Amino acid sequence: MSGVIRHVTISGRVQGVGYRAWVDEQANSRGLEGWVRNRRDGSVEAVFAGPDDVVADMIAACRRGPFSARVDSVQVDAGTSDLLNLRGAGERFAFLPTL
Repeated sequence: MSGVIRHVTISGRVQGVGYRAWVDEQANSRGLEGWVRNRRDGSVEAVFAGPDDVVADMIAACRRGPFSARVDSVQVDAGTSDLLNLRGAGERFAFLPTL
């Protein structure tokens, strides 16, 4: 993997509205690596890895989300290879269990 890794937390009405499936579709269409999961606090957490401009575009898309969602905030932090490796071996982009 070359490029950047970003750890993103999205808050608002982002559970029960297809947000994770939308993130999966958007990330795969951009060729990104990573994962997405719900958090018990009602937010959605994701890790995106790939070229800097593509990851930045994905984060911008997360600020809008799918039609049924309402995004209140997006927190972006530097990610690590340890975070990226929470997905299963051989998976490019994955759904992780709720944390």
